[in-house]
Amino acid sequence: MTRPLLLLALLALAAHAEDAPAFPGQKSAWNGYDRYDFTVDTRPVIVVAPKQAAPGKPWLWRGEFFGAFPNADIALLGQGFHVVQLVDPNKFGAPSAMKHWDAFYAELTGKYGFAKKAALLGMSRGGLYCYAWASANPDKVACIYGDAPVCDFKSWPGGKGKGKGSPRDWALALEVFGLRDEAAALAWKGNPIDILAPIAKAKIPIIHVYGDADDVVPADENTLVLAERYKALGGEITLIAKPGVGHHPHGLPDPTPIVEFIRKACGAQ
Repeated sequence: MTRPLLLLALLALAAHAEDAPAFPGQKSAWNGYDRYDFTVDTRPVIVVAPKQAAPGKPWLWRGEFFGAFPNADIALLGQGFHVVQLVDPNKFGAPSAMKHWDAFYAELTGKYGFAKKAALLGMSRGGLYCYAWASANPDKVACIYGDAPVCDFKSWPGGKGKGKGSPRDWALALEVFGLRDEAAALAWKGNPIDILAPIAKAKIPIIHVYGDADDVVPADENTLVLAERYKALGGEITLIAKPGVGHHPHGLPDPTPIVEFIRKACGAQ
């Protein structure tokens, strides 16, 4: 190809990239980045765009609590990741919520060219969403970052162990999952600790950050049970314990270990 033809081809590629559809809805600023609020499949969604998307358009998908303890999110935005959330609270990863997640994934990867594998962030009850979706869609997940995540709803909101529990949320969980009574809920095998086999088979790397004094989502009823079972299935999981820390604050003062884990899992250069 001659130099003029090569130049024309490169210009055409650049023009095609610029023609990619912009995000709709309301635009605002979030920590120095452009935030877009719009609707997908009847649910509010949030997309925060980096200044320049990294090759392949990697992205971080929050299960819940957009904007809470966001230093890892902000660091990843600086590395060219998009940060997104579908807002469907108090569904605990129930199938009704997962249908909306499927639609959001299709929209982001199809219309906007996002990477085919997402990095999932399950903070607290957000872990229920992320593990449910990852188990059903292991081929669409690059990694899972759990931050004091709920891994067994008998622990929270059920409060059937040593954690505080939440009677209101426990009743709501039974309702959204269609469990007829508490006995059915206690026998249910759809918690993250129960649905790890497809995730392990797909060799999805996991990292959990947790406080060893958490009395809301106790680690030994959640993260540590999940870690033992995941390793038994041949899975790879990294644990970062925070001595003397409770359920809050989430994250790490220096998010570098989290950011590097996610970047590696997503193949970010």
